[in-house]
Amino acid sequence: MENVVEIRRSKRQKTERSFGPDFLTSFLTGDLNRIDEQFVSAFLVDEDPKTYVEAITSIDSSFWKEAIKNELDSIMTNHTWDLVDLPVGSKPIKCKWIFKKKIKPDGSIDKFKARLVVVGYTQKKGIDYFDTYSPVTK
Repeated sequence: MENVVEIRRSKRQKTERSFGPDFLTSFLTGDLNRIDEQFVSAFLVDEDPKTYVEAITSIDSSFWKEAIKNELDSIMTNHTWDLVDLPVGSKPIKCKWIFKKKIKPDGSIDKFKARLVVVGYTQKKGIDYFDTYSPVTK
């Protein structure tokens, strides 16, 4: 005669894990053609440009160009930087643009931000290694 072993079941009460009110724990299934287009677009992630070239060649290039213009105007107005001739034997510090879309709570775009930042990893030990540079221009 065979011994039948019954599977042991837990008697603990199961509670759903919660990672906060903004954490999505369920998935959409079904025919995407039948699901509301605005609802689906809320879950699509549109990445910000990583480089200047990506920004000015994107669909939103006019907005990014305006954000760049505003940042440069702000730098000049606040005298954050002054344009001067580079001294002989000196190398300029490299900069790069950081682009970010600011989103409203309803998911619409509030504004396009562009920031010009110093590339800090170009310092050389023994030359300018102990000099401190501000990572952001303002």
